[in-house]
Amino acid sequence: MPERLVASLEGPPGAPVVVLGNSLGTTRELWEPQAGVLGGRFRLLRYEHRGHGGSPAPAGPYDIAGLAADVLQLLDDLGIAVASYCGISLGGMIGMWLAANAPERIGALGLCCTSAYLPPAQMWEERAASVRATGMASISPQVVGRWFTSAFAERDPATVAGFVTMVEGVNPQGYAGCCEAIAAMDLRSSVGRIDAPVLVIAGAEDPATPPWHGARIASAVGRSRLRVIRGAAHLANISHSGEVTAALMAHLTSSP
Repeated sequence: MPERLVASLEGPPGAPVVVLGNSLGTTRELWEPQAGVLGGRFRLLRYEHRGHGGSPAPAGPYDIAGLAADVLQLLDDLGIAVASYCGISLGGMIGMWLAANAPERIGALGLCCTSAYLPPAQMWEERAASVRATGMASISPQVVGRWFTSAFAERDPATVAGFVTMVEGVNPQGYAGCCEAIAAMDLRSSVGRIDAPVLVIAGAEDPATPPWHGARIASAVGRSRLRVIRGAAHLANISHSGEVTAALMAHLTSSP
C-alpha cells in the first residue's frame, strides 16, 4: 500500500502543478533556491520521501515503484490529474519511473544529477545496514562531502554544515529503505518509453552521478536535452542555483 507522505502545495491558484522530488537524505528545503522563481509561475507540490521530513518510515526494503506509488497517491489525494515533475538524484529516479509507467500523469520531466542505474548494489546495502546499526551521523559527513566541490565547501561551509544537519535528521529506517530501493533499481530498459519532454541536468564534477549517467538517459529518451553545469557536483541546484533554475524554468514553460 502507498504511504501518505508529508507534502505542501503552494503557488498561484489554478496554475499548472510542478512536483519537486528531493535527493536521498534531504528534505523540501533542498528546493528553496528554485522555489521563489518557479513558484511565481507554478503551483509547487513538494513532498518528503519515506522517513524524511516527517513522512512515515515503514520497515524496508523499498523499491522505486513503491516510492513512485506514494507520489501517485499524493496526486490522487489532491485531485491533480497531470503535473510536471522535477527531481534530483533519488527524486529523479522516481520521476523517470512515473514518466515511463504512468505517462498520462507527467506532462514534462526535469532530471537533475540522477541515474537510471547506479551500482554497485552492495555499496547501497552496506550503507543501509550502517545507518540501521549506528544512525545517520555515521555516514553524514562522507555523504554530504560528495554533494559539493571542495571549492564550494571552502566558500560556503555553513551551507555544507546545514546539509550535514539535514541528513542527520532523517529517520534511519526510511533512509535505509530508500538505499535498498536504489540498490535494486534498473530503469535502463524503461526510460525509452518516456514520451514527455525531458531536460537532463548533470554536474560536471559530480562523483555520485557523473555526466555520462545523464547522457545515457538523454540518449534513450526521444524528446530530451542534456545540460552539463560546469563546476557543479551532486547538488548542482544549490551550488549553481541560478543556472539550474533558469534551465528548469525555460524547460517547464516551453513544454506544452
